Amino acid sequence: MKDDQLHQDVLDELDFEPSINAAHIGVAVDDGIVTLTGEVGSFAEKYNAERAVRRVKGVHGIVEHIKVVFPSDKVTGDAEIAERVLASLKWSALVPADRVTVKVENGWVALNGELDWQFQKSAAEAAVRRLSGIKGISNLIKLPPQVAGTNVKQRIEDALKRNAEVEAQRIQVGVNGSKVILNGSVDTWHERNVAESAAWAVPGVTMVEDHLRIA
Repeated sequence: MKDDQLHQDVLDELDFEPSINAAHIGVAVDDGIVTLTGEVGSFAEKYNAERAVRRVKGVHGIVEHIKVVFPSDKVTGDAEIAERVLASLKWSALVPADRVTVKVENGWVALNGELDWQFQKSAAEAAVRRLSGIKGISNLIKLPPQVAGTNVKQRIEDALKRNAEVEAQRIQVGVNGSKVILNGSVDTWHERNVAESAAWAVPGVTMVEDHLRIA
């Protein structure tokens, strides 16, 4: 796909997404790599803008320089943000909140601690992402070393074959202890996310290196 057509497709998708103000977001495209600039009024809007771009066919990569800027009368103090974050984690059914610590500095939230599963780590970030007043999130939660179960490679490959959303034959799975390495190519960012999720779902996996290319 030519860059000018991809540029228009990205603009159309941003304009189509109701949760963002596309007029405040700039788009540049170079050889399939999309660069986003501009200012938005919340971290959730920034996140949704990137998600919208990932949905567009032909996007090979994203460089994201969008800034979160609040009006002076809507700036939230770090202490209040920390309270909101802790409350959100407490109400999440997927996150053992007592195992996650929170630090907030100038509106930027850092999540620390140790959890057992990647889905818990992702759920912790998701619980915080839509809160007002935050400028960004650093998810520093660690997964403890575990003894990887047997047939990790086979279990991941079988899961990919069962999934109708990916072409399993185009994905190569490598395993080094508790680390999984994904190589090959997929057609969309969604397929890439599905492949990563399949790798993380196997007990004992503590790291996934995703080298999948967007074709």
